[in-house]
Amino acid sequence: MTPVQFQKQVRLHEGRRLLLSAGDVAGVGYAIGYESPSQFSRDYRRLFGAPPGRDGAAIRARLTAEPTLP
Repeated sequence: MTPVQFQKQVRLHEGRRLLLSAGDVAGVGYAIGYESPSQFSRDYRRLFGAPPGRDGAAIRARLTAEPTLP
């Protein structure tokens, strides 16, 4: 993995973390350094296998569906 690929992967993981609290995909893309929402979506889908909006919603749903420990 090249340094540029590593940096992109780190940024996309940060974007995934930000999607847990924000539903604004374009805003998350801009926040992690992307100038184009479509490029962010393309790179995100390549790494995680789903578009950022759908993936963020699925993660939030899984987190809210899990029972809390006493």
